[in-house]
Amino acid sequence: MYRSWSANGLMDVNSALLHAGARQSLIFDADDTLWENNIHFLAAIDAFLTWLDHADLSHAAIREILDEIELANRGAHGYGARAFARNLRQTFRRISPLGEHDPREAEAEQFGLRILEQSLQLLDGVAETLATLATRHELFLLTKGDEEEQRLKIARSGLERFFTATVIAHEKSTATYQEIVATHRLDTNSTWMIGNSPRSDINPALAAGLNAIYIPHRSSWHLEMEEITAPARTSQTLLELASIRELTPIFAGSMTDVD
Repeated sequence: MYRSWSANGLMDVNSALLHAGARQSLIFDADDTLWENNIHFLAAIDAFLTWLDHADLSHAAIREILDEIELANRGAHGYGARAFARNLRQTFRRISPLGEHDPREAEAEQFGLRILEQSLQLLDGVAETLATLATRHELFLLTKGDEEEQRLKIARSGLERFFTATVIAHEKSTATYQEIVATHRLDTNSTWMIGNSPRSDINPALAAGLNAIYIPHRSSWHLEMEEITAPARTSQTLLELASIRELTPIFAGSMTDVD
């Protein structure tokens, strides 16, 4: 059942979800759950469109072409700034009258590659929340994308010390979650996926039998958005929270530290 709780209702739901002192397994998404990510891609797209100043195509029309290319390429090229840069290059090639012979093609790609130079900004409350939860529960990090790019962001975040294990996947699917459960011998009844993407975080985790907590981000990638599917089992719990800070009263508010 899908349930949405405000901050005022979290203490009431805590006792219904957890037995006092029961250790849980919490799997966290990274991009746009722990730190800002898509805002850099949105800024790159805006800069790309302004630079193009296309005579015939509107910004919306060019965005549709970019979406089409990203959807076609994500299976083969994956995610991240380098993959995005290639997508911008392909978009430029398609709409340029000169096609692949346009000398500005490499310049188009740079709008994506500059994302690699952006500083990492943790979302509000992330460090404090993880520090508290890590003393009571087992935390995992699950992210997808280019391994080199993701490892660099994890290192820059300073958060890796809170996690028992870090998994960087090419894609997040139901099988991904099932493999994590099997590898780390997790109990699905006490395992939770926490993230901002219905497509990659919430729906496949629920399909794998886990509980899930959806924390929307104002700038989530629109290609990661889809309708959230209700849990298949009545024993599963699905929550929506406004902020990562709201995890603390659920998972630590009425619990004593456990060894």
